[in-house]
Amino acid sequence: MASQAQPSVVKILTPGGNGSGVVYTADGLILTNEHVVRGASAVQVAFADGQRLGGTVRAADAVTDLALVAVPRTGLPPARFQAALPQTGELLIVIGSPLGFENSVTAGVVSGLHREIPGSAAETQALVDLIQTDAPISPGSSGGGVFNAGGEIVGISEAYIPPQAGAVSLGFAIPAATAVDVAEQLRTTGRARHAFAGLEPAQLTPQIAAQLRLPRSDGVIAAAIVPGGPAATAGLRPGDVITRVDDAVVATPEDFLVQLRRREPGQVITLTFHGPDGRDVSASLTLTDRPGLSS
Repeated sequence: MASQAQPSVVKILTPGGNGSGVVYTADGLILTNEHVVRGASAVQVAFADGQRLGGTVRAADAVTDLALVAVPRTGLPPARFQAALPQTGELLIVIGSPLGFENSVTAGVVSGLHREIPGSAAETQALVDLIQTDAPISPGSSGGGVFNAGGEIVGISEAYIPPQAGAVSLGFAIPAATAVDVAEQLRTTGRARHAFAGLEPAQLTPQIAAQLRLPRSDGVIAAAIVPGGPAATAGLRPGDVITRVDDAVVATPEDFLVQLRRREPGQVITLTFHGPDGRDVSASLTLTDRPGLSS
């Protein structure tokens, strides 16, 4: 597995540190995490054969935390991507440069699918709908490949929960299908399209519900509504509490972001929400394309 996969994994060096990436095309496109190259326009790319070249950040998408780097080299061995999700329990290896150790290989299994990291929505929209693995992922692994037994990428290393948080081997990866979809958009148009609801979801705790004198504490509170955006047009107001997107129950902001991730701009969704009186109300909301090139 490792001998097949290692040639398509690279180390990426930036002024702020180092990460990993995978060869996306034979003519020099490298796929990595957006947070690996954030703030940089030029990087160094170290290949498995020892060659090192300067590269430029071609396009990036903060919503999914993916980016493309271009290097002046052809004849590279592009990684192969598996379109379908792996199965829970399936054997995996992770290849990257944890703490700068190039082409390090760790092994594990698929621990779970469709995971989100609790509380992450307040900082980023990227940590939802992920593959969970117990194969060790460390700083510097980000952007590297998670491979199946056939040498195909099933995910791009994204994050881990550190031991000081009480975790034991909790790593997460962006599914390959998401990575390829976003990479192709970045490659062809320089940006990725994402469904936009025009509201900021926030966790509704019993304490917040009591402070706002809400009769219920289930659901996700709309902390802010974008003026003139989809939610405002649908009749939502700040303080409304969303409990469902279509038939899916949303209990956390991450749940809400998952539902957006699975939809496209232009789709119509039904939001069930309640206001200060606690009564359920349903409204149709037409999703738009998220404004901005990488937000």
